[in-house]
Amino acid sequence: MKKKFIPLLVVGTALIAGCNQEKATNVGSAPAATATPAVDKADAVAVVNGQYIAKSTLETLEKEIAERSHGQTFPKEKLVEELIQRELLVQDATQKQLDKSPELVAQLEAAKKALLTQADLQNFIKANPVTDAEIKAEYDSKVAAEKGTEYKARHILVKTETEAKKLITELDKGADFAKLANKNSLDAKESQNGGDLGWFSAAQMVAPFSEAVAALEKGKYTKEPVKTQFGFHVILKEDSRPVTPPPLEAVKEQLTPFLQRKKVQEMIETLRKQAKVEILVPLTDETPKAETAPAEPATPTAEEAPAAAEPAKAIEKAPAAAEEKPATPAAEPAPAAPAETKK
Repeated sequence: MKKKFIPLLVVGTALIAGCNQEKATNVGSAPAATATPAVDKADAVAVVNGQYIAKSTLETLEKEIAERSHGQTFPKEKLVEELIQRELLVQDATQKQLDKSPELVAQLEAAKKALLTQADLQNFIKANPVTDAEIKAEYDSKVAAEKGTEYKARHILVKTETEAKKLITELDKGADFAKLANKNSLDAKESQNGGDLGWFSAAQMVAPFSEAVAALEKGKYTKEPVKTQFGFHVILKEDSRPVTPPPLEAVKEQLTPFLQRKKVQEMIETLRKQAKVEILVPLTDETPKAETAPAEPATPTAEEAPAAAEPAKAIEKAPAAAEEKPATPAAEPAPAAPAETKK
């Protein structure tokens, strides 16, 4: 029967290392200091030119395939044949002394360091698990303690201040806000949602917008246009409510990896402080020589000069149980805090 390689979604080098040898042969075996433990025939799935392939190697292969292919499995016959073919290639490369080439030696050393790094981190996490008490403390200090207000508002976004003032005049005469938004707003012409922004926190909007909303009384609209980098807004505040933090169980799965990373970072910082380190290369590039400025630099006209964007007021916030806010030109998402959840 003709054998073929099968495309496996696994890292071959990690599995090749598991092809344990029962005894050294004349095909260039590894030094005794790094040789793999001997494998008994009873614990092997195959023997290739006197080299035994351990059952544990097959088990590892099966596990990695299942993880990487979302539960898909392959016939054991094909998996064993794959390991045999890999062992044949290892033996052939060793016989040709490819394992002694400077390039491969450097790659093997880099792979060894990467594996040791992962092993050390996994060992630390296993020895220092995140406790329920730590999760509760993080929740109480960063999530449950978060105080704030959420707002429900509508807005009409236009390009110029003149357009915005005309709309305010129409509102003063009793015009319907939602209808004006559907007709004029750059944010509602196509969606026809009346400029509805749903519920949002101040941190989710650029500063001028959120400040204007917070200053408004319920049911009132801005009497002056609000300028942001997106244009000019007329804003109607419909309601507000206190922020309700999510329950502990809803954010526990997100707090756990955050606390793990925090523990790891503290461990690494401790190692760094205890180590004697000398940096031997410059950490910054040389400053390039300044170019000679023209005698009379051209001054851009008002039309040519780009408008400076007003930065959003970005603050970290804890997870909130408010409704999902529809994306709008006025919205500027704030950076997620480690414990943030999907609203």
